[in-house]
Amino acid sequence: MNAFEGWKEQLWFIAELIIISAAVSYLIKYGGAYLPVSGTSSQALFIVLLPTVVMAIALYLRYLFHKSKR
Repeated sequence: MNAFEGWKEQLWFIAELIIISAAVSYLIKYGGAYLPVSGTSSQALFIVLLPTVVMAIALYLRYLFHKSKR
């Protein structure tokens, strides 16, 4: 694998993250009004932190997958 292929792979990964983040943001912004959620602070904290936790888990699983391939 040459240097360009490594960059290409990293750029694709970053593009995937941006696309997934944009999709989650869109769902929160436009789909959130349809959720029957009362406005408690604990629920707001959960909703705000959920995308970060999901992305952290996805990145960790991806790390484990790539680590096992080496």
